Amino acid sequence: MILAAAVNPALPLRRVALLATAFALLDSLRIVAYPRTLVALHGSGSADQPSLFTRSTLLSANLTMALWLYEQNGCRTNRAISVNACNALMCGAIAASVGWLRWMQSAFASASSL
Repeated sequence: MILAAAVNPALPLRRVALLATAFALLDSLRIVAYPRTLVALHGSGSADQPSLFTRSTLLSANLTMALWLYEQNGCRTNRAISVNACNALMCGAIAASVGWLRWMQSAFASASSL
């Protein structure tokens, strides 16, 4: 590997560019999957399946990663930061939806028991 980099110094730069593109592409696919989860949640009206703790943890992890990348990148944005910020936003939307649906279910259950 060191020999290949010495012979062709552009090799590590291409590898980094390829990894950055793969990261942005694959994580962008996650962003596309989140609306399906939101539609399924609100379509079923049931928030029993998704874990609020898991979604809150994913929100925190994605937000922390976006902020860390922003600091490491000299306070400039790039694709990785944008993707992590969007993932955090979508995890927050799902966590808020789960919380809202659970609150509505408990309010409806207590009102119908009267």
